[in-house]
Amino acid sequence: MEKEKVVLAYSGGLDTSVIVKWLQDKYQMDVVALIADLGQPENLLLIQQKALEIGAIDATIVDTRTEFVNQFIAPAIKANALYEKKYPLSTALSRPLIAKHLVETAHRHNAKAVAHGCTGKGNDQVRFETAIMSLAPDLKIIAPQREWAMSRDEEIDYAKKQGIPVPVTKTSPYSVDENLWGRSAEAGELENPWLEPPPDAYSWTKSPEEAIDRPDYLEISFRSGLPVMVDEEELSLSEIISQVNKRASQAGVGRIDMVENRLIGIKSREIYECPAATVLITAHQELEALTLPRELMHYKYLIEQIYANQIYYGLWFSPLREALQAFIEKSQEHVSGKVKLKLYKGSCQVVGRRSDQSLYDYSLATYESGDKFSHQSAKGFIELWALPEKVWGKKHSHLG
Repeated sequence: MEKEKVVLAYSGGLDTSVIVKWLQDKYQMDVVALIADLGQPENLLLIQQKALEIGAIDATIVDTRTEFVNQFIAPAIKANALYEKKYPLSTALSRPLIAKHLVETAHRHNAKAVAHGCTGKGNDQVRFETAIMSLAPDLKIIAPQREWAMSRDEEIDYAKKQGIPVPVTKTSPYSVDENLWGRSAEAGELENPWLEPPPDAYSWTKSPEEAIDRPDYLEISFRSGLPVMVDEEELSLSEIISQVNKRASQAGVGRIDMVENRLIGIKSREIYECPAATVLITAHQELEALTLPRELMHYKYLIEQIYANQIYYGLWFSPLREALQAFIEKSQEHVSGKVKLKLYKGSCQVVGRRSDQSLYDYSLATYESGDKFSHQSAKGFIELWALPEKVWGKKHSHLG
């Protein structure tokens, strides 16, 4: 009798490697491993081979890089998507895309179930399962880490007993996720928010102390809200992200150490390395400051926060996220121009900006002899602007 199949989102790490064997033993199912190529700096062919050696009946590598960049990262850049004003959502953005390919792979293999390696108190379980339910409500979802009672050390011991090679040890127990947009690390010593992250918690970026000793000046050109050129070289968005990741990493830019509010209600200390995301969003925000009118810019701040929350909360396929996207797309029509940044010893500083769409008028802004601003008009403006407060003050002022 043919066994039922389950498609597992497979990363090659400790959790998903143990899960392959566990699904076979616990559910008596054949496991199909799905490996999503998101631009992570790993040898995916070795990960594919490892899945097969552990016992998966098939291991498929899906190249999602172009889709990830154009359909997920690009909208996030336009939205300045930062969860709690710091985290560029590198891991969160990838989850709905992986879920989409989980569903498609399950349909190709006629599988009745999909599985993931997320813990019962993490965000990713919500992101994966919400996306899967949005796309394929009838698929069964298996979350082994919510079912077994193993600690991380016990997982490592289980893997050793089963002959499963894992890339962590009890002395270096970080849980790491990487893709083109960033790297995250948690667990181990990082769970103590008072301790400075050990050097081995970082992998992509140099420490500010070891970063290059000269400033790296970088010019990013944008067209309708998206970066299209680095210095004077026109590149694809994927190429721009790769190049900026390298240069910013050498300057020690992109390290984020934060205590964040997880969706499920607990606080968690997370370490992120997002060099390109830090640089490109910083540049984009500055170009918007030059080209967007005040009221649109201020209202977009509110939209950006809600938009970032939607991504963090796993609601990429929600009607609200799609409606917000329409607003954001409209706002980017005139966000074109160039921003100059100075990368040095861990800092990313905007030092110049220009645009044919600029709303900055020197003759209005200057205090020098070319000043064309009507100072006399200010008195009448203030009178009308403050009139409601003046009327209120006459009735309710508590000053004698």
